[in-house]
Amino acid sequence: MTSGAIITVTSEPVTSAPTPPIDPSMRRGISVFMPILNEEKHLEEAVTAILAQRYDGPVEVVLAIGPCTDRTWDVARALAERDERITLVENPTGRTPDGLNAALAATHHDVLVRVDGHGILSPGYFATVERLLRETGAANVGGIMDAEGTTPFEEAVECAMKSKIGVGGVKFKQGGEAGPVESVYLGNFAREWIGKVGMYDPRYTRAQDWELNFRIRKGGGTVWFTPDLRVTYRPRATLKALAKQYFEYGTWRRVVARQHKGSINLRYLAPPVAVAGVVAGSLIGLKWRPALAAPLGYAALVTAGGVRAASGRSPQVIVRMPLVLATMHMAWGTGFITSNVELEPAEPGEAPRA
Repeated sequence: MTSGAIITVTSEPVTSAPTPPIDPSMRRGISVFMPILNEEKHLEEAVTAILAQRYDGPVEVVLAIGPCTDRTWDVARALAERDERITLVENPTGRTPDGLNAALAATHHDVLVRVDGHGILSPGYFATVERLLRETGAANVGGIMDAEGTTPFEEAVECAMKSKIGVGGVKFKQGGEAGPVESVYLGNFAREWIGKVGMYDPRYTRAQDWELNFRIRKGGGTVWFTPDLRVTYRPRATLKALAKQYFEYGTWRRVVARQHKGSINLRYLAPPVAVAGVVAGSLIGLKWRPALAAPLGYAALVTAGGVRAASGRSPQVIVRMPLVLATMHMAWGTGFITSNVELEPAEPGEAPRA
């Protein structure tokens, strides 16, 4: 492949021929696939961390880039010109699932590593992924989404994402013991499993990773969490961007729940219950004051919980915590309650196989 080349691919199913037993001394090839849209600020940092990995095996990096409104394409072309391991493919729609599938379709190696344009891999990431896939027999392994803010607002989001009051008991955001889980951050896949269950469902604007992991588990595969893997994540920089992110999370998590019965649990119902309680309490409280206990109690909860979650941080971070927590809860819950997305029947050959 010529350095800096841009190729057009179609999202054909990822398949692989049967392979002989792996010699533990041999490293399987790593294919990194990245959906990219408007990542001028973080793309070079993310790709540099990938290329800096020490790994005794072949590595390729495929960037599927959408119609950006910033200088992302310029940054990507400069990176590809400097390193022949980087391939650029176009993602005309700019949608995440289309970018994921376009990048996947251009990969060649047996280990498929997803990285986002604002994620920075920790040292030794590739070697750990390859070893765990081999030792556990898992279809997908993943680790900690290590949020790291650079401004007081981003730091508040970081604290919220790492706290139980912010995201519940999510291992990939808070850590925990290694073992099987429902889903992991990003994902590092054995190619044969993507060939078995199919790629990302292009109908899912969000939650496509959770939906794919559900199909993997339904097909008998294991999704494995380990704290030994860590990806630094850059949180959203503004309240508006954070609200939009969590509203979409809630909207599409409801879609997953409708399509895959039994995929919901009490943790996912907490935000919509909080929204209903705050709204109902506020409205009823206009005529019956005791009902105001619901919104006032919630405000006290996020204030006290926010102060605790941001313990040891600067006052500028602590003072932002209640608003950040409330935004995450209320946006996610509102998205879940108001979700009216109806999936179109998949075209033959388009929808991933269940």
